[in-house]
Amino acid sequence: MTTIEQLERDVWPDSGPDATFLVARCTALRRKPLADFTVEDLRIMLGQEIGVPALLPLAVRIVLREPLAEGDYFPGDLLTNVLRLPDSAWSNLQAERKQLAAVLAELVASAPFSDPDLRPHDPDRLLRDAIVRFIGR
Repeated sequence: MTTIEQLERDVWPDSGPDATFLVARCTALRRKPLADFTVEDLRIMLGQEIGVPALLPLAVRIVLREPLAEGDYFPGDLLTNVLRLPDSAWSNLQAERKQLAAVLAELVASAPFSDPDLRPHDPDRLLRDAIVRFIGR
């Protein structure tokens, strides 16, 4: 089974006992078969912009089916990290980007995202704002 390390032909050294949780987790995920990635695994790696060419297509398939797919934090946490990626991450995924923008345009018009009274730091408001920016790019 293919891993990010195999695709990138770049083996990271073991993270060591003093590594932070995030460093140790990312190092381990680079060695995990892509077919075994969970929503949370994708959320972590895309949030760190690690393995994006291999992982973004997997994440897009998930969020097209279930835009608010949830890792360990809140509904839509995977989508949040997908939307934070630079435009360059989408260079080979233009058709998928258009599909996602269409799905998200419908989502942003629905509850809870249509509520104008969402507080500035509410996860739903932050996600809605990220969706609007993505659609407008």
